[in-house]
Amino acid sequence: MDRLRNFGFLLKDVSRLSGLNFEREASSLNLTLAQCKVLIYLQRNEGISQVRLAELTDTDPMTVVRNLDRLERDGLIERRQDPADRRARRLFTTGAAAAMLDEIWRIADRARAASLAGLSAAERAQLVGLLERVHANLTALLPGSEAGALPCPPPEADEDAAAQPAAETSPRRGGNKKESA
Repeated sequence: MDRLRNFGFLLKDVSRLSGLNFEREASSLNLTLAQCKVLIYLQRNEGISQVRLAELTDTDPMTVVRNLDRLERDGLIERRQDPADRRARRLFTTGAAAAMLDEIWRIADRARAASLAGLSAAERAQLVGLLERVHANLTALLPGSEAGALPCPPPEADEDAAAQPAAETSPRRGGNKKESA
């Protein structure tokens, strides 16, 4: 059987299993994977609109609203009036979210280390590089999109990050403050 025929299935299943692994590691946070994802996207895109956040997270708007309601109730995010449109709200993380985000990234580091166990630094770098190329190919096929644009760009332009052991790779600092994907 041609192993390439399973490419899409394998990619989807690796993503699913990676998410399950993260959820297992993160059970102590009392947050869902979707809520963690929202916090991370907000950290990298302060001031984003709810509509854009739903697009970036590939989540339906009503689910995003429920997640935002929970995160706002927990004091992790705030909604602020959009100065350009009084009907719209902009989203921001709060000071209380910083410690939670640090913990989310520590858990993500552990989960990534477990998923990449047994791969050398060179193999990790090659894997990430190949996936980035596949991503760029698929992104280029989308009408009106920038080729190679990542849905949640890494905040550091560190080409050696993929070659580091997973526990040392830490993309939690800084971030892209623009709404663009």
